[in-house]
Amino acid sequence: MTELYNLKLDELVSKYPFISSYFEENKLDISEHGGSTFIEFLEHFTPEQIEEYALDLNKIEIDLLEYIDQMKEFLGIEDNSVEVLSILPGKDKSGDKEGFERLDIKRSEMIAIVGPTGSGKSRLLADIEWTAQADTPTKRTILINGELPDKKWRFSSNNKLVAQLSQNMNFVMDLSVSEFLELHAKSRMVESIEEAVDKIVAEANKLSGEKFRMDTQITALSGGQSRALMIADTAILSSSPIVLIDEIENAGIDRKKALELLISSDKIVLMATHDPMLALLADRRIVINNGGIAEIIETTEKEKHRLVELEEMDKAIQEMRRRLRYGELVEN
Repeated sequence: MTELYNLKLDELVSKYPFISSYFEENKLDISEHGGSTFIEFLEHFTPEQIEEYALDLNKIEIDLLEYIDQMKEFLGIEDNSVEVLSILPGKDKSGDKEGFERLDIKRSEMIAIVGPTGSGKSRLLADIEWTAQADTPTKRTILINGELPDKKWRFSSNNKLVAQLSQNMNFVMDLSVSEFLELHAKSRMVESIEEAVDKIVAEANKLSGEKFRMDTQITALSGGQSRALMIADTAILSSSPIVLIDEIENAGIDRKKALELLISSDKIVLMATHDPMLALLADRRIVINNGGIAEIIETTEKEKHRLVELEEMDKAIQEMRRRLRYGELVEN
C-alpha cells in the first residue's frame, strides 16, 4: 500500500479517519508528526525507545495495513472497479445451450433484458448478482474483469458488487431525507457531506414527478419519490459498479433521465423491461426465452429513429397523467 509511503499522517487520517483508533489503541502518539509519512514516523524511534517500549516496527506496519483493509471491507469502501462484466452461456429450461458464446458488458453500457413474463429475466439478474459459477439452475458463469470473481463478491454483505433497484422501495426508518443521506454519506466517508446530500436531492427531484424537501420524512415519500431518491443515491454514493433494475417502467419517475444519471456514473446497467422505449434506449438487448438467452441484439440506427417517435408518445402520455393528477381536463 503506497499510501503509507506517500501520504503525510495528517492526509492519511483525513482519508481514513478510523485509523486514529489504531494509533490510540497501540499508544502511538502521532500528534507532532502530522507532516511525516507513517514510515517516516516509525523511523523516528531511537534504538533505545524501540527496546524500552518493545516495539516491533515491521509488525506495526503490517498490522496497520491489515487494519485499513479490514475496515475498508467492513465499511464497503474498497476499490470495486469493474471494467468488464462477462456472461458465459449456460442452458435453457430444456437443457439446450444458450444462443451465444460470450457477452462482455463494459462500464457506462446499458443492457436491456426482454422476454415474455416468466421467461427468466429475473433469473439472469439473480445470476449476475450472485456471480454464478455454473452453480445455479441456468449453469451460467459470470466473470469480473475477465476472471473468476473473488469470493468477497458472493459472500460479503458489505462489499457489494451489485446495487439492486426493485419496483417497490419501502423505508422503515423514521428519518428525514437529509438525515438518511447524511448517514449514508458518512458511512462512505464522503469529504463534503453537505454537497453530496444537496446533489442527490437535486438529481432525485429531476427524476420525480412530484418534488420533495430535505426535511421530508422518508416514510412519507411516495413510491415514485422513493425510487427517484434511491436511484440518485445509487448513482452518486453507491460504491457498487453494477446496477440491476427490475421493471422501472411503472416507477413514477423520468425513466430516461434516471438511466442517463446511472450511466454517467460509469456504472454497468442491466434492466429487465417490457417497455419498448427503455429497451431501445439500451445499447444492446438480451432476449430471454424458455429460461435461456436466445439472442443478443445491438440497437440499430433505424431503431434509434423509432425511439424518437416513442419518446414523443411517452411525453404525451406523461403530460396526460400530470393533468389527471392535478384535476385538469384531457379533452385535447
